[in-house]
Amino acid sequence: MQATASTEQYVVSRLGSEKHAINIRDINEIIKMEHITGVPNSKPFIRGVINLRGRIVPVISLCRRFGIPETPMGAQSRIIVVGYKQEAIGIIVDAVEKVTSFQEIEPPLESREVQGAQYMDGIGQSADGLISILNVDRLFGEG
Repeated sequence: MQATASTEQYVVSRLGSEKHAINIRDINEIIKMEHITGVPNSKPFIRGVINLRGRIVPVISLCRRFGIPETPMGAQSRIIVVGYKQEAIGIIVDAVEKVTSFQEIEPPLESREVQGAQYMDGIGQSADGLISILNVDRLFGEG
């Protein structure tokens, strides 16, 4: 497959030492970490729910979704609220770093050895190095 240039903009976030990007079109807002109420009998990657201006929003842990150890919450921790099937869903990240676009986007790795590879649209090349581009639909789907 051919690498493609992109004029799309992405929000780059950090999870441990890994950087991920989400298309800015998929993001509703970014909020500071707040109390998350646990929900019994939910999927393992769901941390719980928050009340966002009167709306109940489920919040997921990318660490749990990717099957990696959870990182401790810190002052830079944020919840990225994205749209998925007309619903708002929060994603916990260690930090939001910047908005960027990529000179080149390579196809995603086919490897099963890469944690979370099935949730990626590709690998973006930037001045900061390689950044995984997440696919919101695959992230929340049953896949």
